[in-house]
Amino acid sequence: MNPTPAFTLYDTTLRDGTQGTGISFSVLDKIRIAEKLDAFGVHYIEGGWPGSNPKDAAFFTEAARRPWKNAKITAFGMTRRGKMRVEEDPQVQMLLDAQTPAVTIVGKTWPLHVIEVFQVSLEENLAMIHDTVAHLKAHGREVLYDAEHFFDSYREDPAYSLATIKAAKDAGADLVVLCDTNGGSLPEFVAEVTAAAIAALGCPVGIHTHNDSGLGVANALVAVRAGACQVQGTINGYGERVGNCDLVTVMPNLQLKMGMELGLDLRGLRELSAFVDELANVPHNIRAPYVGQAAFTHKGGLHVHAVQKLARTYEHIDPALVGNERVISISDMSGQSNVLARAEALGLGLSKGSPEVHAILAEVKRLESLGYEFEAAEASFELLVRQFLGKRHPFFTLREYHCSYRHAGKDDWNKCEATVRINIGEQQEYTVEEGDGPVNALDAALRKALRPFYPEIDKIQLADYKVRIINGQAGTAARTRVLITSTDGHSTWGTVGVSDNIIEASWLALVEGLEYRVARDRA
Repeated sequence: MNPTPAFTLYDTTLRDGTQGTGISFSVLDKIRIAEKLDAFGVHYIEGGWPGSNPKDAAFFTEAARRPWKNAKITAFGMTRRGKMRVEEDPQVQMLLDAQTPAVTIVGKTWPLHVIEVFQVSLEENLAMIHDTVAHLKAHGREVLYDAEHFFDSYREDPAYSLATIKAAKDAGADLVVLCDTNGGSLPEFVAEVTAAAIAALGCPVGIHTHNDSGLGVANALVAVRAGACQVQGTINGYGERVGNCDLVTVMPNLQLKMGMELGLDLRGLRELSAFVDELANVPHNIRAPYVGQAAFTHKGGLHVHAVQKLARTYEHIDPALVGNERVISISDMSGQSNVLARAEALGLGLSKGSPEVHAILAEVKRLESLGYEFEAAEASFELLVRQFLGKRHPFFTLREYHCSYRHAGKDDWNKCEATVRINIGEQQEYTVEEGDGPVNALDAALRKALRPFYPEIDKIQLADYKVRIINGQAGTAARTRVLITSTDGHSTWGTVGVSDNIIEASWLALVEGLEYRVARDRA
């Protein structure tokens, strides 16, 4: 792992982000997102709160088995309970049991919360902060201290607010992070208070902002100007209420606008944003700064005319710098750069302007018009590219499949059955299997037919299954997108299928998930 730089980015998508309405990740989703963030160059990845739920516990167990190139996986928790020895607090022990190199603890700053919510004295709260930080440091952890409600507290009681962060610093905290937990502060105040905290501590601080006033990113940036050395936030601004500071917007602002060298290849930013949206099963914000589909789209005639002569007349940066593209409604050339970049990452040689690129781009656009999204379905995209390069060789030919579901209401009894008829070379296979549902039954029947010819499919497991309704206004006739995540225990990959029929969409994604792995084995 690389040494921690002077300025760091701290991602809390997997913890704070999941507190947002409608946001939920499986354990495998969290691992895939963490791997993506690590590859992108994020310095800290907060995985969750150990012991708060089985999912977070499973994440830390799995994360401990994996190598991390850039990021420190971080466990999150609270200071010890009031009137309890830190050695006896099970929540603090769970932070140590998570075996992460770094731990973040949150403590109370605001006297209102200390007295009314925690119901302890102000002196006991200072002891809770000091004891917890010192205990974690004594066990060899890097400790980040999140000062909750710091800005709201500072308005009412600056002296006590500073006393709380001094308690953390004196106990050995590696970084004190100032939190605008309610998201109600204005930039001028954030800058002033951040500077005061740095002066009081004699060292830099971190900043953790929320977006309740629409100023989460702005407040983070002014804190950096005032001397903050870490920004905490989430991908796409996920978070409780209206969300957290959006790292997808912060990162290019810091690196491209403020000249801070973060060591990030921002050309993968749009893909990162869309990847997390897809796993969260939420629509991508087309108007998101930098990465939205509309961020560099020019429709008005005056704008189009000017951009074609000099792009910067209506574009604040080159869209390619963040992995986006210029879209002009009269052009059919937009999008080549994305196809080329993705193909290059897969090790598939393509040259700009080649017939293959045009054909792939046209097919991607056609499929996207039907509802396909390839950001989190990298395996489906690779198979598509290989098809146009003549390097895709399907491992069976489908003749037919059938699903049936029977339910006896009186006896509360149900049964799902699937049949699959395929050809493998000259040999025909016909199999029947039952399952918990149509997708499970189809999967079982297909595997039964393939197993004698491709025994390696037993290594492949269906790890996650997501359904998105694309055109909900069509009611029960709406088109469905299915995203399947598969794993062989070592790596994971995503495939996608779209159809008016959820069974067919599932079949398409299911087949490609198996084909991708078999093709890799036999390449």
